[in-house]
Amino acid sequence: MSLLDRSCVRRVGLLLALALVVVACSQQEPDSTGSIDDCARNLFPSYNPKIYDQCVAVCKKCQRGITTTCTTSCTLKGAR
Repeated sequence: MSLLDRSCVRRVGLLLALALVVVACSQQEPDSTGSIDDCARNLFPSYNPKIYDQCVAVCKKCQRGITTTCTTSCTLKGAR
């Protein structure tokens, strides 16, 4: 193989790898619109995402999170 052929094969391989990464990331199951909001309202009729305990509970129950990620997420969103 010449140098030109090797660089072409390398580019095609890189593009295929990049395409696979993009496809794998986009395969996540999207939540239907409002399903998390509905779940939050079922848990707390007057749900306020700025209330730390409510935010963590909704994250764990409705978004299937774990304590560590939920507490971090709620803190970053400004819940206190």
